[in-house]
Amino acid sequence: MVSSIYDVDLEKNPANHQPLTPLTLLERAADVYPDRTAVIHGSMRVSYRDLRTRAHKLGSALAKRGLSRGDTVAVMLANTPAMIECHYGVPMCGAVLNTLNTRLDAATLAFSLDHGEAKVLITDREFSKVIKEALAIAQVKPVVIDYDDPAFPQTGDRLGAIEYEELLAEGDQDYVGGFPQDEWDAISLNYTSGTTSNPKGVVYHHRGAHLLAIGNVVTCSMPKHAVYLWTLPMFHCNGWCFPWSISAVAGTHVCLRAVRAGPIYEAIAEHGVTHMSGAPIVMSIILNATEAEKRPVTTPVTFLTAAAPPPEAVLSAMNAAGFAVTHLYGLTETYGPAVVNDWNSDWDALSGSEWAAKKARQGVRYLMLDALDVIDPETMQPVPADGTTIGEVMFRGNVVMKGYLKNRKATREAFEGGWFHSGDLGVKHPDGYLQLKDRSKDIIISGGENISSIEVEDALYKHPAVQSAAVVAKPDEKWGETPCAFVELRAGATATAEELIAWCRQHLAAYKCPRHIVFTDLPRTSTGKIQKFKLRDQFKS
Repeated sequence: MVSSIYDVDLEKNPANHQPLTPLTLLERAADVYPDRTAVIHGSMRVSYRDLRTRAHKLGSALAKRGLSRGDTVAVMLANTPAMIECHYGVPMCGAVLNTLNTRLDAATLAFSLDHGEAKVLITDREFSKVIKEALAIAQVKPVVIDYDDPAFPQTGDRLGAIEYEELLAEGDQDYVGGFPQDEWDAISLNYTSGTTSNPKGVVYHHRGAHLLAIGNVVTCSMPKHAVYLWTLPMFHCNGWCFPWSISAVAGTHVCLRAVRAGPIYEAIAEHGVTHMSGAPIVMSIILNATEAEKRPVTTPVTFLTAAAPPPEAVLSAMNAAGFAVTHLYGLTETYGPAVVNDWNSDWDALSGSEWAAKKARQGVRYLMLDALDVIDPETMQPVPADGTTIGEVMFRGNVVMKGYLKNRKATREAFEGGWFHSGDLGVKHPDGYLQLKDRSKDIIISGGENISSIEVEDALYKHPAVQSAAVVAKPDEKWGETPCAFVELRAGATATAEELIAWCRQHLAAYKCPRHIVFTDLPRTSTGKIQKFKLRDQFKS
Protein backbone atom coordinates (compact mmCIF):
# COMPACT_ATOMS: atom_id res chain seq x y z
CA MET A 1 0.00 0.00 0.00
CA VAL A 2 1.35 3.42 -1.00
CA SER A 3 1.17 5.80 1.96
CA SER A 4 1.70 9.05 0.03
CA ILE A 5 2.70 10.48 -3.32
CA TYR A 6 6.25 10.78 -2.01
CA ASP A 7 6.60 7.00 -1.93
CA VAL A 8 5.76 6.46 -5.62
CA ASP A 9 8.89 5.41 -7.54
CA LEU A 10 11.05 7.06 -4.89
CA GLU A 11 12.94 4.19 -3.37
CA LYS A 12 16.27 3.64 -1.68
CA ASN A 13 19.04 2.79 -4.10
CA PRO A 14 22.86 2.93 -4.07
CA ALA A 15 22.81 6.45 -5.47
CA ASN A 16 20.73 7.96 -2.67
CA HIS A 17 21.21 5.69 0.35
CA GLN A 18 24.40 4.35 1.94
CA PRO A 19 24.76 2.91 5.43
CA LEU A 20 26.43 5.24 7.92
CA THR A 21 29.84 4.05 9.11
CA PRO A 22 32.87 5.85 10.56
CA LEU A 23 35.08 3.91 8.14
CA THR A 24 34.23 6.42 5.40
CA LEU A 25 35.80 9.20 7.48
CA LEU A 26 39.28 7.77 6.92
CA GLU A 27 38.60 7.29 3.22
CA ARG A 28 37.74 10.96 2.78
CA ALA A 29 40.67 12.19 4.86
CA ALA A 30 43.09 10.08 2.81
CA ASP A 31 41.53 11.25 -0.46
CA VAL A 32 41.63 14.94 0.41
CA TYR A 33 44.75 15.15 2.61
CA PRO A 34 46.89 12.11 1.67
CA ASP A 35 50.20 13.70 2.75
CA ARG A 36 48.95 15.19 6.00
CA THR A 37 50.27 13.61 9.19
CA ALA A 38 47.62 11.36 10.69
CA VAL A 39 49.63 9.76 13.51
CA ILE A 40 52.63 10.81 15.59
CA HIS A 41 54.26 8.21 17.81
CA GLY A 42 57.71 8.98 19.15
CA SER A 43 59.81 9.69 16.06
CA MET A 44 57.26 7.97 13.80
CA ARG A 45 55.07 9.97 11.40
CA VAL A 46 52.24 8.26 9.52
CA SER A 47 50.42 10.11 6.71
CA TYR A 48 46.74 9.66 5.94
CA ARG A 49 47.75 7.85 2.76
CA ASP A 50 49.77 5.35 4.77
CA LEU A 51 47.18 5.03 7.54
CA ARG A 52 44.56 4.06 4.98
CA THR A 53 46.96 1.65 3.27
CA ARG A 54 47.81 -0.05 6.55
CA ALA A 55 44.14 -0.28 7.57
CA HIS A 56 43.25 -1.81 4.20
CA LYS A 57 46.10 -4.31 4.48
CA LEU A 58 44.99 -5.26 7.99
CA GLY A 59 41.41 -5.82 6.83
CA SER A 60 42.63 -7.81 3.85
CA ALA A 61 44.98 -9.97 5.94
CA LEU A 62 42.21 -10.78 8.40
CA ALA A 63 39.82 -11.63 5.56
CA LYS A 64 42.43 -13.96 4.01
CA ARG A 65 42.59 -15.74 7.36
CA GLY A 66 38.84 -16.35 7.24
CA LEU A 67 37.55 -13.43 9.31
CA SER A 68 34.18 -12.09 8.14
CA ARG A 69 30.95 -10.47 9.30
CA GLY A 70 30.36 -10.94 13.02
CA ASP A 71 33.71 -12.51 13.91
CA THR A 72 35.46 -11.00 16.93
CA VAL A 73 39.00 -9.64 16.90
CA ALA A 74 40.22 -8.87 20.42
CA VAL A 75 43.10 -6.44 20.92
CA MET A 76 45.25 -5.84 23.99
CA LEU A 77 47.05 -2.68 22.99
CA ALA A 78 48.30 0.57 24.47
CA ASN A 79 47.61 3.90 22.75
CA THR A 80 49.72 3.08 19.72
CA PRO A 81 49.34 3.40 15.92
CA ALA A 82 48.26 -0.24 15.75
CA MET A 83 45.27 0.52 17.98
CA ILE A 84 44.16 3.28 15.60
CA GLU A 85 44.62 1.00 12.59
CA CYS A 86 42.52 -1.70 14.26
CA HIS A 87 39.60 0.73 14.59
CA TYR A 88 39.45 0.83 10.81
CA GLY A 89 41.00 -2.41 9.54
CA VAL A 90 39.09 -4.82 11.78
CA PRO A 91 35.55 -3.60 10.90
CA MET A 92 36.67 -3.14 7.27
CA CYS A 93 36.51 -6.92 6.81
CA GLY A 94 33.18 -7.09 8.64
CA ALA A 95 34.68 -8.24 11.92
CA VAL A 96 33.94 -6.75 15.35
CA LEU A 97 36.65 -5.00 17.38
CA ASN A 98 36.90 -5.93 21.06
CA THR A 99 39.36 -3.61 22.83
CA LEU A 100 40.49 -5.23 26.08
CA ASN A 101 41.14 -3.21 29.22
CA THR A 102 44.91 -3.43 29.76
CA ARG A 103 44.45 -3.01 33.53
CA LEU A 104 42.34 -6.11 34.11
CA ASP A 105 43.31 -9.44 35.67
CA ALA A 106 43.71 -12.69 33.74
CA ALA A 107 40.38 -14.22 34.82
CA THR A 108 38.35 -11.24 33.63
CA LEU A 109 40.27 -11.09 30.35
CA ALA A 110 39.66 -14.82 29.83
CA PHE A 111 35.94 -14.30 30.38
CA SER A 112 35.89 -11.53 27.75
CA LEU A 113 37.75 -13.68 25.22
CA ASP A 114 35.35 -16.57 25.77
CA HIS A 115 32.16 -14.55 25.87
CA GLY A 116 33.07 -12.62 22.73
CA GLU A 117 34.28 -15.83 21.03
CA ALA A 118 37.49 -14.14 19.90
CA LYS A 119 38.89 -15.61 16.68
CA VAL A 120 42.02 -13.43 16.67
CA LEU A 121 43.92 -11.70 19.48
CA ILE A 122 46.37 -8.90 18.71
CA THR A 123 48.45 -8.23 21.81
CA ASP A 124 51.27 -5.88 22.75
CA ARG A 125 54.27 -7.69 24.22
CA GLU A 126 54.10 -5.42 27.29
CA PHE A 127 51.02 -7.37 28.39
CA SER A 128 52.32 -10.86 27.56
CA LYS A 129 52.38 -12.07 31.18
CA VAL A 130 48.70 -11.46 31.94
CA ILE A 131 47.62 -12.49 28.44
CA LYS A 132 49.51 -15.77 28.74
CA GLU A 133 47.65 -16.44 31.99
CA ALA A 134 44.31 -15.47 30.39
CA LEU A 135 44.87 -17.74 27.38
CA ALA A 136 45.62 -20.64 29.72
CA ILE A 137 42.24 -20.13 31.41
CA ALA A 138 40.15 -19.29 28.33
CA GLN A 139 38.22 -21.94 26.42
CA VAL A 140 38.68 -20.20 23.06
CA LYS A 141 41.98 -20.53 21.23
CA PRO A 142 42.31 -17.41 19.09
CA VAL A 143 45.08 -16.87 16.57
CA VAL A 144 47.57 -14.73 18.52
CA ILE A 145 49.32 -11.84 16.78
CA ASP A 146 52.14 -10.15 18.71
CA TYR A 147 52.67 -6.41 18.41
CA ASP A 148 56.19 -5.05 18.79
CA ASP A 149 55.97 -1.30 19.21
CA PRO A 150 58.52 0.07 16.71
CA ALA A 151 58.87 3.35 18.61
CA PHE A 152 59.11 1.87 22.12
CA PRO A 153 60.31 -1.76 21.93
CA GLN A 154 59.01 -4.04 24.67
CA THR A 155 60.70 -6.94 26.42
CA GLY A 156 57.71 -9.21 27.01
CA ASP A 157 57.41 -12.73 25.57
CA ARG A 158 56.10 -13.53 22.14
CA LEU A 159 52.93 -15.59 22.44
CA GLY A 160 51.96 -16.11 18.80
CA ALA A 161 53.52 -17.42 15.63
CA ILE A 162 53.37 -14.13 13.77
CA GLU A 163 54.05 -10.45 14.47
CA TYR A 164 51.71 -7.60 13.54
CA GLU A 165 53.87 -6.25 10.69
CA GLU A 166 54.11 -9.75 9.26
CA LEU A 167 50.32 -9.96 9.33
CA LEU A 168 50.01 -6.66 7.44
CA ALA A 169 52.48 -7.93 4.85
CA GLU A 170 49.94 -10.64 3.98
CA GLY A 171 47.32 -8.01 3.11
CA ASP A 172 46.40 -6.18 -0.09
CA GLN A 173 46.58 -2.37 0.03
CA ASP A 174 43.88 -2.17 -2.68
CA TYR A 175 41.45 -4.22 -0.60
CA VAL A 176 38.03 -2.54 -0.64
CA GLY A 177 36.77 -4.61 2.22
CA GLY A 178 33.43 -5.47 3.63
CA PHE A 179 32.08 -2.02 4.37
CA PRO A 180 28.75 -2.70 6.06
CA GLN A 181 25.71 -3.38 3.96
CA ASP A 182 23.66 -2.55 7.03
CA GLU A 183 24.56 0.26 9.39
CA TRP A 184 23.00 -1.79 12.21
CA ASP A 185 25.87 -4.28 11.90
CA ALA A 186 28.09 -4.49 14.97
CA ILE A 187 31.35 -2.55 14.78
CA SER A 188 32.75 -3.07 18.27
CA LEU A 189 32.31 -4.91 21.56
CA ASN A 190 33.10 -3.19 24.86
CA TYR A 191 32.83 -4.84 28.24
CA THR A 192 31.49 -3.03 31.27
CA SER A 193 33.43 -3.10 34.52
CA GLY A 194 31.57 -6.13 35.85
CA THR A 195 30.07 -4.22 38.73
CA THR A 196 27.92 -6.99 40.20
CA SER A 197 29.01 -10.18 38.43
CA ASN A 198 30.66 -10.91 35.11
CA PRO A 199 31.02 -7.87 32.85
CA LYS A 200 28.37 -7.33 30.18
CA GLY A 201 29.35 -7.08 26.53
CA VAL A 202 28.09 -3.80 25.09
CA VAL A 203 27.61 -3.94 21.32
CA TYR A 204 28.06 -0.79 19.18
CA HIS A 205 26.78 -0.50 15.61
CA HIS A 206 28.26 1.39 12.65
CA ARG A 207 25.49 4.00 12.68
CA GLY A 208 26.00 4.93 16.32
CA ALA A 209 29.78 5.03 16.00
CA HIS A 210 29.55 7.35 12.99
CA LEU A 211 27.09 9.69 14.68
CA LEU A 212 28.98 9.89 17.99
CA ALA A 213 32.23 10.49 16.11
CA ILE A 214 30.66 13.47 14.34
CA GLY A 215 28.97 14.51 17.57
CA ASN A 216 32.37 14.78 19.24
CA VAL A 217 33.56 17.16 16.53
CA VAL A 218 30.57 19.44 16.98
CA THR A 219 30.33 19.24 20.77
CA CYS A 220 34.03 19.78 21.35
CA SER A 221 34.41 22.50 18.71
CA MET A 222 37.15 20.61 16.92
CA PRO A 223 38.65 22.62 14.07
CA LYS A 224 39.97 21.19 10.83
CA HIS A 225 43.38 19.56 11.46
CA ALA A 226 42.87 19.39 15.23
CA VAL A 227 45.73 17.76 17.13
CA TYR A 228 44.50 15.19 19.66
CA LEU A 229 46.75 13.86 22.44
CA TRP A 230 45.90 10.33 23.56
CA THR A 231 45.73 10.52 27.35
CA LEU A 232 42.40 8.63 27.35
CA PRO A 233 42.76 4.85 26.91
CA MET A 234 41.55 3.80 23.47
CA PHE A 235 40.29 0.58 25.06
CA HIS A 236 37.70 2.61 26.98
CA CYS A 237 34.50 2.92 24.90
CA ASN A 238 36.70 2.91 21.78
CA GLY A 239 38.38 6.04 23.09
CA TRP A 240 34.96 7.75 23.23
CA CYS A 241 34.90 7.26 19.41
CA PHE A 242 37.73 9.79 18.94
CA PRO A 243 39.78 7.32 16.83
CA TRP A 244 37.10 7.98 14.21
CA SER A 245 36.42 11.64 15.07
CA ILE A 246 39.97 12.72 14.26
CA SER A 247 39.63 11.50 10.67
CA ALA A 248 36.49 13.62 10.26
CA VAL A 249 38.63 16.76 10.62
CA ALA A 250 41.76 15.26 9.05
CA GLY A 251 43.44 15.82 12.38
CA THR A 252 46.52 14.31 13.98
CA HIS A 253 46.65 11.59 16.62
CA VAL A 254 49.53 12.02 19.07
CA CYS A 255 50.03 8.66 20.78
CA LEU A 256 51.25 8.13 24.34
CA ARG A 257 52.01 4.67 25.71
CA ALA A 258 51.84 5.94 29.28
CA VAL A 259 50.30 9.05 30.81
CA ARG A 260 53.11 11.02 32.44
CA ALA A 261 53.52 14.73 33.02
CA GLY A 262 56.76 15.24 31.11
CA PRO A 263 55.64 13.60 27.83
CA ILE A 264 52.26 15.39 28.05
CA TYR A 265 53.84 18.84 28.27
CA GLU A 266 56.43 17.90 25.67
CA ALA A 267 53.77 16.75 23.20
CA ILE A 268 51.70 19.90 23.73
CA ALA A 269 54.70 22.14 23.11
CA GLU A 270 56.13 20.23 20.14
CA HIS A 271 52.97 19.24 18.27
CA GLY A 272 50.53 22.05 19.03
CA VAL A 273 47.97 19.86 20.79
CA THR A 274 44.46 21.35 20.65
CA HIS A 275 42.39 18.64 22.39
CA MET A 276 42.83 15.86 24.92
CA SER A 277 40.60 13.75 27.16
CA GLY A 278 40.92 12.02 30.47
CA ALA A 279 39.71 11.25 33.95
CA PRO A 280 40.49 13.57 36.89
CA ILE A 281 43.71 11.63 37.49
CA VAL A 282 45.12 13.10 34.24
CA MET A 283 44.43 16.61 35.52
CA SER A 284 46.19 15.71 38.74
CA ILE A 285 49.23 14.52 36.78
CA ILE A 286 49.30 17.76 34.80
CA LEU A 287 48.95 20.02 37.83
CA ASN A 288 51.48 18.11 39.94
CA ALA A 289 54.20 18.19 37.29
CA THR A 290 57.61 19.35 38.43
CA GLU A 291 59.06 22.57 37.09
CA ALA A 292 61.51 20.50 35.07
CA GLU A 293 58.64 18.63 33.40
CA LYS A 294 56.53 21.67 32.57
CA ARG A 295 56.63 23.45 29.23
CA PRO A 296 54.74 26.66 28.34
CA VAL A 297 51.19 26.11 27.04
CA THR A 298 50.96 29.05 24.66
CA THR A 299 47.58 28.16 23.10
CA PRO A 300 44.68 26.96 25.28
CA VAL A 301 44.14 23.20 25.15
CA THR A 302 40.59 21.86 25.37
CA PHE A 303 40.56 19.20 28.09
CA LEU A 304 37.52 16.90 28.04
CA THR A 305 36.84 15.10 31.30
CA ALA A 306 34.20 12.70 32.55
CA ALA A 307 33.48 11.06 35.92
CA ALA A 308 33.06 13.19 39.05
CA PRO A 309 33.05 16.94 38.32
CA PRO A 310 36.38 18.57 39.20
CA PRO A 311 36.48 20.82 42.29
CA GLU A 312 36.55 24.56 41.73
CA ALA A 313 40.21 24.77 42.79
CA VAL A 314 41.19 22.18 40.19
CA LEU A 315 39.26 23.95 37.44
CA SER A 316 40.91 27.26 38.33
CA ALA A 317 44.35 25.66 38.40
CA MET A 318 43.79 23.97 35.03
CA ASN A 319 42.64 27.24 33.53
CA ALA A 320 45.71 29.01 34.87
CA ALA A 321 47.90 26.26 33.39
CA GLY A 322 46.39 26.79 29.93
CA PHE A 323 43.70 24.09 29.84
CA ALA A 324 40.01 24.82 29.19
CA VAL A 325 38.06 22.01 30.91
CA THR A 326 34.77 20.74 29.48
CA HIS A 327 32.77 18.32 31.61
CA LEU A 328 31.16 15.34 29.81
CA TYR A 329 29.03 12.43 31.00
CA GLY A 330 28.00 9.11 29.56
CA LEU A 331 28.33 5.36 29.90
CA THR A 332 29.80 2.47 27.98
CA GLU A 333 26.26 1.88 26.72
CA THR A 334 26.14 5.36 25.12
CA TYR A 335 29.43 5.06 23.17
CA GLY A 336 31.11 7.08 25.91
CA PRO A 337 30.03 10.68 26.56
CA ALA A 338 26.64 11.70 25.21
CA VAL A 339 26.03 14.58 27.65
CA VAL A 340 27.98 17.84 27.86
CA ASN A 341 28.01 20.72 30.31
CA ASP A 342 27.39 23.17 27.48
CA TRP A 343 28.70 26.40 28.94
CA ASN A 344 26.63 29.59 28.74
CA SER A 345 28.85 32.66 28.52
CA ASP A 346 26.42 34.52 30.81
CA TRP A 347 27.71 32.31 33.64
CA ASP A 348 31.23 33.72 33.39
CA ALA A 349 30.20 36.65 35.59
CA LEU A 350 28.92 34.46 38.44
CA SER A 351 30.63 34.40 41.82
CA GLY A 352 33.00 31.56 42.66
CA SER A 353 30.48 29.32 44.41
CA GLU A 354 27.73 29.96 41.86
CA TRP A 355 30.17 29.41 39.00
CA ALA A 356 31.34 26.14 40.57
CA ALA A 357 27.73 25.00 41.02
CA LYS A 358 27.12 25.44 37.28
CA LYS A 359 30.35 23.62 36.47
CA ALA A 360 29.38 20.69 38.71
CA ARG A 361 26.39 19.76 36.55
CA GLN A 362 26.62 17.02 33.94
CA GLY A 363 24.67 19.08 31.40
CA VAL A 364 22.51 18.50 28.34
CA ARG A 365 22.37 15.95 25.54
CA TYR A 366 24.82 15.73 22.66
CA LEU A 367 23.55 16.93 19.31
CA MET A 368 23.39 13.31 18.14
CA LEU A 369 21.36 12.07 21.14
CA ASP A 370 17.61 12.15 20.57
CA ALA A 371 16.50 12.53 24.18
CA LEU A 372 17.87 12.75 27.72
CA ASP A 373 15.73 13.01 30.83
CA VAL A 374 15.44 12.29 34.53
CA ILE A 375 12.54 9.90 34.93
CA ASP A 376 10.69 8.17 37.75
CA PRO A 377 11.43 4.50 36.95
CA GLU A 378 8.14 3.37 38.50
CA THR A 379 5.81 5.68 36.55
CA MET A 380 8.17 6.33 33.61
CA GLN A 381 7.20 10.01 33.83
CA PRO A 382 9.80 12.82 33.87
CA VAL A 383 10.47 14.29 37.31
CA PRO A 384 9.84 18.02 37.85
CA ALA A 385 12.66 20.30 36.69
CA ASP A 386 13.14 21.67 40.21
CA GLY A 387 16.73 20.67 40.94
CA THR A 388 15.66 18.55 43.93
CA THR A 389 13.39 15.69 42.82
CA ILE A 390 15.53 12.63 42.21
CA GLY A 391 14.90 10.20 39.36
CA GLU A 392 16.85 7.87 37.10
CA VAL A 393 18.85 9.29 34.21
CA MET A 394 17.61 7.81 30.93
CA PHE A 395 18.77 8.09 27.32
CA ARG A 396 17.12 7.51 23.95
CA GLY A 397 18.59 7.74 20.48
CA ASN A 398 20.99 6.49 17.86
CA VAL A 399 24.02 6.70 20.11
CA VAL A 400 22.66 4.14 22.54
CA MET A 401 24.11 0.64 22.27
CA LYS A 402 22.67 -2.12 20.15
CA GLY A 403 22.33 -4.18 23.33
CA TYR A 404 24.21 -6.63 25.56
CA LEU A 405 25.82 -9.58 23.80
CA LYS A 406 24.12 -12.92 24.60
CA ASN A 407 22.12 -11.33 27.41
CA ARG A 408 18.51 -10.92 26.34
CA LYS A 409 17.27 -10.37 29.88
CA ALA A 410 19.69 -7.54 30.65
CA THR A 411 19.00 -5.93 27.26
CA ARG A 412 15.26 -6.06 27.80
CA GLU A 413 15.56 -4.56 31.28
CA ALA A 414 17.91 -1.82 30.08
CA PHE A 415 15.47 -0.72 27.35
CA GLU A 416 12.23 -1.09 29.32
CA GLY A 417 9.68 1.57 28.42
CA GLY A 418 11.54 2.70 25.31
CA TRP A 419 14.42 4.33 27.22
CA PHE A 420 17.91 3.20 28.17
CA HIS A 421 18.02 3.02 31.97
CA SER A 422 21.45 4.21 33.11
CA GLY A 423 21.10 3.20 36.76
CA ASP A 424 22.41 6.66 37.71
CA LEU A 425 20.29 8.90 39.89
CA GLY A 426 20.04 12.63 39.34
CA VAL A 427 17.96 15.78 39.24
CA LYS A 428 16.90 18.14 36.48
CA HIS A 429 17.37 21.86 37.00
CA PRO A 430 14.85 24.45 35.78
CA ASP A 431 17.04 25.21 32.73
CA GLY A 432 17.01 21.51 31.77
CA TYR A 433 20.57 20.74 32.85
CA LEU A 434 21.13 17.33 34.44
CA GLN A 435 23.07 16.79 37.65
CA LEU A 436 23.97 13.39 39.09
CA LYS A 437 23.26 12.83 42.76
CA ASP A 438 24.11 9.19 43.39
CA ARG A 439 24.73 5.88 41.69
CA SER A 440 22.14 3.24 42.27
CA LYS A 441 24.75 0.46 42.26
CA ASP A 442 27.22 2.23 44.54
CA ILE A 443 29.84 2.41 41.82
CA ILE A 444 33.10 4.10 42.77
CA ILE A 445 34.85 6.03 39.98
CA SER A 446 38.59 5.96 40.58
CA GLY A 447 40.90 7.45 37.97
CA GLY A 448 38.13 7.13 35.41
CA GLU A 449 37.63 3.39 36.10
CA ASN A 450 34.38 2.03 37.55
CA ILE A 451 34.77 -0.07 40.69
CA SER A 452 31.88 -1.98 42.22
CA SER A 453 31.63 -1.79 45.98
CA ILE A 454 29.90 -5.17 45.85
CA GLU A 455 32.84 -6.79 44.07
CA VAL A 456 35.33 -5.45 46.62
CA GLU A 457 33.08 -6.49 49.49
CA ASP A 458 32.84 -9.99 48.04
CA ALA A 459 36.64 -10.28 48.09
CA LEU A 460 36.78 -9.12 51.71
CA TYR A 461 34.06 -11.52 52.79
CA LYS A 462 36.22 -14.41 51.58
CA HIS A 463 38.84 -13.61 54.20
CA PRO A 464 38.36 -15.94 57.19
CA ALA A 465 38.66 -13.10 59.74
CA VAL A 466 35.99 -10.86 58.18
CA GLN A 467 32.47 -10.95 59.60
CA SER A 468 30.99 -8.05 57.62
CA ALA A 469 32.26 -5.44 55.17
CA ALA A 470 30.95 -2.33 53.47
CA VAL A 471 32.88 -0.41 50.80
CA VAL A 472 32.20 3.20 49.88
CA ALA A 473 33.93 5.94 47.92
CA LYS A 474 36.45 8.04 49.80
CA PRO A 475 37.33 11.38 48.17
CA ASP A 476 40.89 11.40 46.88
CA GLU A 477 42.78 14.40 45.54
CA LYS A 478 44.69 12.36 42.96
CA TRP A 479 42.20 9.69 41.84
CA GLY A 480 38.89 11.50 42.44
CA GLU A 481 37.62 8.61 44.56
CA THR A 482 39.16 5.44 46.01
CA PRO A 483 37.51 2.48 47.76
CA CYS A 484 37.45 2.61 51.54
CA ALA A 485 36.43 -0.56 53.38
CA PHE A 486 34.67 -0.60 56.75
CA VAL A 487 35.18 -4.00 58.33
CA GLU A 488 33.81 -5.96 61.27
CA LEU A 489 36.00 -8.88 62.31
CA ARG A 490 34.72 -12.23 63.53
CA ALA A 491 34.74 -12.78 67.29
CA GLY A 492 38.24 -13.77 68.38
CA ALA A 493 39.72 -13.19 64.92
CA THR A 494 42.50 -10.73 64.13
CA ALA A 495 43.65 -9.05 60.92
CA THR A 496 45.55 -5.91 60.05
CA ALA A 497 44.66 -3.36 57.39
CA GLU A 498 47.80 -4.31 55.45
CA GLU A 499 46.81 -7.97 55.55
CA LEU A 500 43.32 -7.29 54.17
CA ILE A 501 44.63 -5.02 51.41
CA ALA A 502 47.15 -7.70 50.41
CA TRP A 503 44.30 -10.25 50.45
CA CYS A 504 42.27 -8.09 48.07
CA ARG A 505 45.24 -7.81 45.73
CA GLN A 506 45.16 -11.60 45.38
CA HIS A 507 41.52 -11.52 44.27
CA LEU A 508 41.09 -8.23 42.41
CA ALA A 509 42.78 -6.03 39.86
CA ALA A 510 45.09 -3.67 41.77
CA TYR A 511 43.08 -0.51 41.03
CA LYS A 512 39.97 -2.05 42.61
CA CYS A 513 41.60 -2.73 45.97
CA PRO A 514 40.74 -0.52 48.95
CA ARG A 515 43.34 2.06 49.91
CA HIS A 516 41.96 2.37 53.44
CA ILE A 517 40.54 -0.14 55.95
CA VAL A 518 38.52 1.03 58.96
CA PHE A 519 37.72 -1.51 61.68
CA THR A 520 34.38 -0.63 63.23
CA ASP A 521 30.87 -1.77 64.10
CA LEU A 522 28.82 -1.22 60.94
CA PRO A 523 25.64 0.90 61.23
CA ARG A 524 22.53 -1.10 60.38
CA THR A 525 18.80 -0.67 59.97
CA SER A 526 16.33 -2.54 62.17
CA THR A 527 16.28 -5.31 59.56
CA GLY A 528 20.06 -5.64 59.60
CA LYS A 529 20.83 -3.81 56.33
CA ILE A 530 24.08 -1.85 56.39
CA GLN A 531 23.52 1.90 56.15
CA LYS A 532 26.17 2.96 53.67
CA PHE A 533 25.07 6.58 53.68
CA LYS A 534 26.25 6.88 57.27
CA LEU A 535 29.66 5.62 56.25
CA ARG A 536 29.84 8.11 53.37
CA ASP A 537 28.84 10.91 55.71
CA GLN A 538 32.12 10.47 57.56
CA PHE A 539 33.92 11.92 54.55
CA LYS A 540 31.75 15.00 54.22
CA SER A 541 33.35 18.23 55.34
